[in-house]
Amino acid sequence: MSRGETLLVTDFAAISSSRSANPASALRDCRTAFIGVGIASALVNILYLTGSFFMLEVYDRVLPSRSIPSLIALCLLALLLYGFQGVFELIRGRMLVRIAGALDESLSGRIYRALVKAPLKLKMQGDGLQGLRDFDQVRSFLSGTGPAALFDLPWLPLYLAICFLFHPVIGMVAVVGGMILTLLTYLTNRGTQAPAKKAAEAGGYRNALVQASQRNAEVVQAMGMSGRMTERWERCNAEYRDENRRTSDIGNGYSAMSKVFRMVLQSGVLAAGAVLVIEGQASPGIIIAGSILTARALAPVELAIGNWRGLVSARQSWQRLKELLKVLPVTETPLALPSPQERLSVEALASGPPTAQRLVVADVTFTMRAGGALGVIGPSASGKSSLARAIIGVWPAYRGSVRLDGAALDQWDSDALGKHVGYLPQEVELFAGTVAQNIARFAPDATSEAIVAAAKAARVNDLILRLPNGYDTEIGEGGMALSAGQRQRVALARALYGDPFLVVLDEPNSNLDAEGEQALSEAIMNVRTRGGIVVVVAHRQSALASVDFVLTMQEGRMQAFGPKQEVLGKVLRQQQKPAPLKIVEGQETKQ
Repeated sequence: MSRGETLLVTDFAAISSSRSANPASALRDCRTAFIGVGIASALVNILYLTGSFFMLEVYDRVLPSRSIPSLIALCLLALLLYGFQGVFELIRGRMLVRIAGALDESLSGRIYRALVKAPLKLKMQGDGLQGLRDFDQVRSFLSGTGPAALFDLPWLPLYLAICFLFHPVIGMVAVVGGMILTLLTYLTNRGTQAPAKKAAEAGGYRNALVQASQRNAEVVQAMGMSGRMTERWERCNAEYRDENRRTSDIGNGYSAMSKVFRMVLQSGVLAAGAVLVIEGQASPGIIIAGSILTARALAPVELAIGNWRGLVSARQSWQRLKELLKVLPVTETPLALPSPQERLSVEALASGPPTAQRLVVADVTFTMRAGGALGVIGPSASGKSSLARAIIGVWPAYRGSVRLDGAALDQWDSDALGKHVGYLPQEVELFAGTVAQNIARFAPDATSEAIVAAAKAARVNDLILRLPNGYDTEIGEGGMALSAGQRQRVALARALYGDPFLVVLDEPNSNLDAEGEQALSEAIMNVRTRGGIVVVVAHRQSALASVDFVLTMQEGRMQAFGPKQEVLGKVLRQQQKPAPLKIVEGQETKQ
C-alpha cells in the first residue's frame, strides 16, 4: 500500500468515527487524504515532463551521434518513468474514489435523517429528494476526473517556466495560450451556472410529477386524466430538456473552442520553433519538446473546461447540501429520562403545520392519567388530526406544551421517545419488507415474541398466519400486497409494538369491518389495562366504545372535555336542540 493510500485509510477511520460531522468538517477530516492526492499529483506532473525531455534528447543527442545504445538507454529510462507515472495516476484515482466513499460514510446517515425530517420542518419543493441528488452529484464529481484536473492546474507555472527556459518566444506563446484558455474557463463558468441551476430545479419538478402520478395511477386511469397529466408532464420535461440543452450547448461550445485553440497553439509552437531553428537560436529538439510541453501545460486547463459543467453542478449541490443541513442541524442528545408511566398533559397547546406559519390548533388543555383513553371528535376540518400530530410531536408547539410525566416532548431524544409512542396515521402506508419487519418498526434486535405479542394485541395474528409466508410475507412497496383493511390492522400492530405508554390512533377504523372494529376495541382496552394512555381520533362512534373521556373540537379549538357519557350527552342535546326562530317580514323562519 502506498503512503498516500495509507494516509487515506487513516482519514477514512477518523471520518467513520464522526458520523455527525457537517459537510465542512467532513471535508476537513479528509485534508490528509487530499494532501496525499496533492503529492501524487506533484509526482504525476513532474513525470509528465518525460515525453518532452525524451524527444529533446533524441533530436539533440541521439540523432547527431547516431548512437543506438544511447537510444536504447533513453527508451528504457522513459519506459520506467512512464510506468511510475501510470502507477501514481492509478493511486491518485483510487484515493479520490475513497475520499468520495469516506464522505459518503460520514454524511449519508445525516443526510437521510435530514431528508426524512425535512417535510416536518421545511416547505418542500419537487419530490423532496433534491438533497439526495445533490449528495450523489458531489460524490460522483469527487470520484471522477474533475478533481484531478484541479490538482494539475497549479503546475501550469512550472511548465510555462520550462518553456521560457527552452526559449522566451515559446514561453510567451504558451502564456498567451494559457490566458486565452483561462478566459474560456471563466466564460464557461459564467455561461453554465444559471442554466445548470434551472435544469436541476426543472428536473426535480418533473420527477415529483411522475411520482405523484404513480401514487395516483388508479385515479388517473379511472377518471380519464391520463392525457391531461401527460401534457402537463411534457411541459415540465420540455423545460428540463431546454435548460439541459442550453447548459450542454454552452459547455460543449467552449470545450470545442478550447480543443481547437490548443491544436492551433501546438502548431504555432512548432512554427515558432522552426523559425528559431532556422535562425540558429534553438536546437531542433526544442521544436518537438516545446510543442509537447506546451500541450501538456495547457491540458489541465482544457480538462478543467471539459469538466466545468460537473464542477458547477457539484459546487451548487454542495451549497444546497450545506444549507439543508444547516437548517436541520444535529441536536445534542438530551439526558435520558425514565420511561413515562403516569400522565399525558396538554397545556394551552397551539400548533400548526411546520411548513406554514399559521395556527390550526389553539388553546387545547387537558390531562390524561395512566389507564385512560380519550376520544377526539368533531366535524371535518375541526383540527382533530392536527391535534394528534401535535400530541406526538411531529407538529411543533408554537405555544404551550405537550408533556409526558411533566417532561416536554422536546426534552426527549426522538429515538428514545419513539419507544414510548405508538402512532397509527389516518393514511396508512407500510414499508417494503416483511410483515414482521413492519410490525417491529425494522428494529434489528426485535424478538419473535415481541412481534407476535403486538400482532395478538391488535388481533391480527390469525390474519397474518393466513398470508402465503405468514410473518415473512413480503408486502411490497407501500404494502400493496395487502388490502386497505389488512394494512390498517398491521399498522395498528406496529403502533402497539413494544407496549408504548402513549398510543395515538387517527381514524383507526376507517377501513375496518365489524371484526376489525371489535379487535380495535379490545386493543384499546389492553393498552388501558397495562397502564398506557390511548388517544383516538374518530368520526364513527364505534371507535369510542373503549374510551372513558371525550374531547370535542370545533374550528381548531377545544369545545368540551370530560367523561364520555357527559360530553356525548351534551353533544347529542345540542344536535337535537331546535333552531331559534327569526322574524323576517312578518314570517317565522328557522335560523
